[in-house]
Amino acid sequence: MFFTQAEMISGKCVGVSDGDTCRVLTPDKELLRVRFWGIDAPESKQEFGQVSKKALSDLIFNKQISLDVIGKDRYGRTLAKVYVGKKYVDLEMVKKGMAWHYAYFAKDAKDLAKAEKSARAKKLGLWKQSNPTPPWEWRRKDKKVSTSDLQKKKK
Repeated sequence: MFFTQAEMISGKCVGVSDGDTCRVLTPDKELLRVRFWGIDAPESKQEFGQVSKKALSDLIFNKQISLDVIGKDRYGRTLAKVYVGKKYVDLEMVKKGMAWHYAYFAKDAKDLAKAEKSARAKKLGLWKQSNPTPPWEWRRKDKKVSTSDLQKKKK
């Protein structure tokens, strides 16, 4: 499916991969992999990853959701702002401390920045941890470990 900018589509959430990625079945029976715009949640294997995934599941799994499509990411996933009714799910995840505002890709999203600041101050969700590792740093560290492990195996 090819999307034009600012296209709204809807479908049923049929799966949640982690705290910022889900699968949506459209009325045309097309299965979309959707990456939430403007947020980054802990990876499934990362500390707090399963808690974040469950929080997103509680909000959207098996429900009709609307996607305000931004485009595609580098992995071919549909990049979108996600809504259940009028509730902006990306924002809800940040408000609850289940995800970071991904300022690198959404620096103008003042609502997400404000929500993260509030969640941090209230020590909600992942902010209960003394120094949570942002997923983008965790992924980079994981790649370095994987690369060094591969080099060791070659010797």
